[in-house]
Amino acid sequence: MGGAKNCPETPRQRMIGMMYLVLTAMLALNVSAAILNGYLQVDESLHATISTTESGNRLEYDRFANALSQNKEKTQEWYDKAMRVKEESDNLYNYISDFKDAIVQLADGSKAVKAATVRQIGKRDDTNVPHQYGINEGHAAELKQRIIAYREFLKDITDSDESVSADIDHMFATDEGVNAEGKSISWEQTIFEEMPVCASITVLTKIQNDIRTYEGKVVQVLYSKTDASDVRVNKMGAYIIPSSEYVIRGSKYRAQIILAGIDSTKSPEYFIEGQKINDQGIYEVIASGTGEKRYKGQIAYQHLGQTVYLPFEGRYTVGEPTATISNTDLNIMYRGYNNPFSISVPGVPSDKLQVRCPGAAISKQNGLWVIKPGNGGGDKMTIEVLAEIDGKTAVMGSHVYRVKNLPKPDAYFEVNGQLQEDTKIARSALINPSNKIVASYGADGLIQAKFTITGFQVKLPTGASFNIKGDKLDNKSLEAIKKLKQGNMVNIQYIKAVGPDGKEIQLRGLPIELN
Repeated sequence: MGGAKNCPETPRQRMIGMMYLVLTAMLALNVSAAILNGYLQVDESLHATISTTESGNRLEYDRFANALSQNKEKTQEWYDKAMRVKEESDNLYNYISDFKDAIVQLADGSKAVKAATVRQIGKRDDTNVPHQYGINEGHAAELKQRIIAYREFLKDITDSDESVSADIDHMFATDEGVNAEGKSISWEQTIFEEMPVCASITVLTKIQNDIRTYEGKVVQVLYSKTDASDVRVNKMGAYIIPSSEYVIRGSKYRAQIILAGIDSTKSPEYFIEGQKINDQGIYEVIASGTGEKRYKGQIAYQHLGQTVYLPFEGRYTVGEPTATISNTDLNIMYRGYNNPFSISVPGVPSDKLQVRCPGAAISKQNGLWVIKPGNGGGDKMTIEVLAEIDGKTAVMGSHVYRVKNLPKPDAYFEVNGQLQEDTKIARSALINPSNKIVASYGADGLIQAKFTITGFQVKLPTGASFNIKGDKLDNKSLEAIKKLKQGNMVNIQYIKAVGPDGKEIQLRGLPIELN
C-alpha cells in the first residue's frame, strides 16, 4: 500500500487535526494578551510617526513650490518629478489603506471601522482572515508587485543615487523568508500566512510609514538637484531633520535644524525655547515621559545688515520600551530541544539585540534565536530582551515560558521516506531492507524533533521473536516474515528511541497486518 499522502484521511489523522485546532485555540488564549498589546502599541506609534512625517513632507513640497516661483526654468523639471513622487506615493499608500479596510471588514463584518487602528479592531486575534484575503484571494501577490514597482520607480527617478538606492532596496525588500523549519517561504507568507489580524495590519501600517518616510527623502534628493543659489535668502525657511521621530524612553532624541539655501559664508545662530544651542544646529534632549513632545525655536541670520529671525516648530513621539517575543513553534519550551524564536524590537536592528535566559543555551540560526533549556531547572523560564541604544544597553521586555520535557512520539513504519499511518502494510514493503522503524510526531505534529531508534523486538504469530538493534529488520526476521500469510500480524514491540535531549524512552508497540 502507498504512503500516507496517497491514502484517504484516516481516523487518526482526523483526531490529530482536531487536537491541532484545540491546541491552537489554547495557545491563542495563553499569549494573545501580551502579543496583541504589543502590536497595539507599535501600531499607534507608527500612526503618530506617519502624521509627523506627512507634516514634514508638506513643508518639503512648499519649499519646492517656493523655489519654482523664484526660478521656474531651473526648477520645473525637478518639481514635476517631485509631483510624480507624491502621486505614486499617495497611490500605493491609499491602496494599502483599502487593503487594511478589506481585512478589517472580513474580520469584524458590520462592526468594522474604516481606517481602523489595531485598537479599534474587534477580532484582531483572528488568524484566518489575513490568510484568506492575502494568500487565498491573491491580493498579497498584487501588493508585492505594487511595492516592487514603487521601489524601482523611486530608484529610477533619483537616477539610482547611491545615497538612497541601497536604503530603498532594503526598506522595500520583498525577498523570501525562512520558517521555523529553515525552509524558504514567500514574502506574502511571512506577512499573511497564519498571522493574526493585528500583526498583518501593523506590518501594513509600517509599510505606509516607510512610504511617507522615503517619499520625503526622495523629494529632498530631487530638491538638492536644483540650483539653490537662484533662490533668494529672504524666501528661505527653517527645517528640522530628526534622526528619528520615534524614540524609546531614556534614549536621546536627536534632530538637526537647518536654514535651507543659506549663504555658506554666513553663520546662523540657533535657539530652542529662547536658549542658544550649538553652532551646527544639532538639538539633543533626553526623552522623558511618553507621548508626543513639541518644541519651538528660531534661526537668526544676517541679511542686508539686519538680523532676521525665522521661527520653527518640531515634535517627536516618545514610546515605552517594547519587545516582540514569539515562539515560532509553541507557547512552551522543551528541555534539550532547539526552540526557535523570532525576537525583535521596533526601531532597533537585530545586531543591537541581546537575549538572556538563565539555564538555557542561546544561539542564532538563519535569523532566528534558538533557545535550548537544560535538563535541570524548574518548570518556567524567563526570556529577557535587551537593546543597545545610543551606546547604552537597556531592557526592552521579557516573557515567562513554561518548560516541559519533550512529549513521547509514536512509532511508525516508514516506506520510501513516507510515514505509514495505516497498520496494513504490503508484505513487499515490510521485507524491503531499505524501509525502517521511525519515531515521529506525525506529519501534522506541532513540533518536529529528531529521534533515533536504538532497538526493538519483533513478535510473529508463529511464536518466534527477534531482538533487533537499530531501526531496521535484520536478515533472520526478514526471512521469517517472508513465510507468513496475508492477514498475519507482525508485532513490533519494546521499541526504544533516543531524542535530542539524550534520554532513552520506550514507545508504544506497532502492530502490522500483512496486506
